[in-house]
Amino acid sequence: MAMKLTSRFRRLLQRPGSIDLGPYERLTVAIGEAEESLQELTDDELTEVVTEMRTPDGLDEGDLIEFLALAREAGKRAIGERAFDGQIVGALALLRGRIVEMATGEGKTLAGAFAAAGYAVGGRRVQVMAVNDYLARRDAEWMGPVYKLLGVSVSHIGQASTPEERREAYQADVCYAPVSELGFDVLRDRLVSDVADRVTVKPDVALVDEADSVLIDEARVPLVLAGATRSEELDDDVVALVRTLRAGTDYEVDGDGRTVALTDKGTDKVEEHLGGINLYEDENLERLTQINVALHAEVLLRKDVDYLVRDGKVSLINNSRGRIAKLQRWPDGLQAAVEAKEAVPVSDSGEVLDSITVQALVSSYPKLCGMTGTAVVVGEQLQEFYQVEVALVPPNKPNIRIDEPDRLYLTVEQKNAALVEHIKEIHDTGRPILIGTHSVEESEQLSDRLEAAEVSHVVLNAKNDAEEAAIVAEAGVPDTVTVSTQMAGRGTDIRLGGRDESHEKDRAAELGGLYVVGTGLHASRRLDDQLRGRAGRQGDPGGSLFFASLGDELVTRYSVTSGLRPQPDENGRLTDRKALAMLEHAQRVADGANAELHRTTWSYHRLTGQQRAILLDTREKVLTEDLAAEELSGRVKERYEELVEEVGEDTVKDAARRIALHHLDQRWSDHLAYLADLREGIHLRSLAGGIVHLKPIDEFNRSAIASFDTLIEDAWTEAAETFKEAEITSDGLDEEASGVPRPTATWTYLVNDNPFGTEADRILGRLRNAIKPASVAQSEEIPAEEFEDLPEELRDLDDDELPEELRDLDDEDLPEQLREVDADGDERPRDKD
Repeated sequence: MAMKLTSRFRRLLQRPGSIDLGPYERLTVAIGEAEESLQELTDDELTEVVTEMRTPDGLDEGDLIEFLALAREAGKRAIGERAFDGQIVGALALLRGRIVEMATGEGKTLAGAFAAAGYAVGGRRVQVMAVNDYLARRDAEWMGPVYKLLGVSVSHIGQASTPEERREAYQADVCYAPVSELGFDVLRDRLVSDVADRVTVKPDVALVDEADSVLIDEARVPLVLAGATRSEELDDDVVALVRTLRAGTDYEVDGDGRTVALTDKGTDKVEEHLGGINLYEDENLERLTQINVALHAEVLLRKDVDYLVRDGKVSLINNSRGRIAKLQRWPDGLQAAVEAKEAVPVSDSGEVLDSITVQALVSSYPKLCGMTGTAVVVGEQLQEFYQVEVALVPPNKPNIRIDEPDRLYLTVEQKNAALVEHIKEIHDTGRPILIGTHSVEESEQLSDRLEAAEVSHVVLNAKNDAEEAAIVAEAGVPDTVTVSTQMAGRGTDIRLGGRDESHEKDRAAELGGLYVVGTGLHASRRLDDQLRGRAGRQGDPGGSLFFASLGDELVTRYSVTSGLRPQPDENGRLTDRKALAMLEHAQRVADGANAELHRTTWSYHRLTGQQRAILLDTREKVLTEDLAAEELSGRVKERYEELVEEVGEDTVKDAARRIALHHLDQRWSDHLAYLADLREGIHLRSLAGGIVHLKPIDEFNRSAIASFDTLIEDAWTEAAETFKEAEITSDGLDEEASGVPRPTATWTYLVNDNPFGTEADRILGRLRNAIKPASVAQSEEIPAEEFEDLPEELRDLDDDELPEELRDLDDEDLPEQLREVDADGDERPRDKD
């Protein structure tokens, strides 16, 4: 009853999660009634009935009732699970193009399989987007018997899949694959020189698992395909020199820890060491670049936090998942700098061949739906970016998990001491504990402290992620302590008593169920809720508790604490309202900053996507038609006719096609490099105050359009020049000799798409400096235009939601730039006098 009242209230306010489930619930009743008449069917008869229902026009309401009744029976027979009514409601919502929120353990996987099969029977091809290889393979294999009974073909793709395996997998009715692999396959298909080399199919239905993670969190990092060009090994003397530089004297790190720069003293020291050169003269710019990337690698990138060194290679860590980001690298020489820092072999550099954002990838599907345990809190963003609505499905059994209030401490050291003491206290009772950390480094440091406290435990992080399934499956066994990196993003179900619930399940329940402990708050309360959701599945008992400190990165980066007068107890714990409000405020600001970063990423990629569509239209005609032959025969008529006589028209057409594709691809790659440089310059101009009345995005679009205007014509001109001198024999085009080689290898780049931070980051940094005493930092005036660009999440704060130190300051104590802002964040006109 409470859930229904809440849902009605949300609908009244038009809030996310307010979709009326009434129609779905009425259909669920009809499905239950139809189910009884199907129990006498044999397996073959059940499959035959579904096969006869297949239609290219989608299932109408009557067919949908019959199909889901059959699917429920198939689930019971194939894997021993009869779907709850909530799972049927979830499947119906998915089939109507909704993002479904269902609590952890409520059976999203089966509901998703029913929906995917329903789309397939209705004539659609479905790709289920997972967050990683393991979940894509697990769910495809787990649901395989259900699909088989329903006469629906299913497949899965992983990073190790060969092109032929991928091509076959995409032909299935339902294909499970990590979203990144889908994106990279699309990018690779855009670069093929022969139609037969393509592996993907035309996008149709995207069913997204862990939808908030994929559509919101992953959307901030573009998927980029790069090709090998040359080695970028750093000089040993540059690496050694950078290691001698001192923080605060020779270089400074910005307040957000995003950038590092030489001071004047540091520049003098480097120039003297390099023989008295001027780093900023044109002939020394390459050496300056090497110094900068080496400094960035040495100071800002941390081993076991940002990357691991494993098997003699530097491997990036996906921060949102705590896993190795396979085949991913840093661009612009930074990868080589980290490899030099760790004294491992330096790999080849590369140039960007093409890129795509998750949002652009998903938006290419005519139909989008998805499921997750935490969608309502990002419902507005899902509507804004993807035009989909959230359906909140109530749990089959009430959630009885006990979520304790966050515990806040003054320092990180005091927090860690209290954390270990509390874990030991709970562990002594035998209750199973799952501990969520934020990085590999933190998990290993906690492991050392637990060992010192004689608490036996297992550790799951990016160093042993292959063991994830076995470790997580046993996290609900009594006396077990599991330390996991980024557990919030792992999408793995944890049952009391272990995987088969045979290891003292009753005792685990009597002890209070799984106890989740967070070592710090995430940048979003939604991620905290994902971690909490590992406990209390399907009405099981459970509990959760998060520890935090004023020294945590979340607080130091996203809030201002100088006005606080903390009064900790003897253990360093803070219980006053102002301190706890500061913690909540920091999390809200971080959430707003990340939302703004998503908006920024999409705004800069929107025009690029339109230009890419124009280029791909031309490329498709070159690939599948005789456009290249028509163009080049007209531009280089004599050479074309001469070659036709020598080697035959088909051979010449093939050569013309390959030459044209090379120059179109190369021109697009050059254009992307120009746009990357342009965007960086636009932000620098913005930060320097160079753009007053024009927004950076407008300036970016104006320059990008001018650059693209002649791109295709320039490609044809270059193709004609190449065609004149190309090595073309009866065996075809010699690509290497003709200067049009294909990339020898490809990989993906991990791109920070907003290197200077969001507007929120920059404004917060200035606020921090403005509020610090004059002896610490000089106040820096914030132009009024900066407040106009402040994200709505930060602009529309009520008075009681502002940081305490801003509320407590008298007007004369406020920095000048803040005196012009009302308590609700609205800008007041400045007094002309």
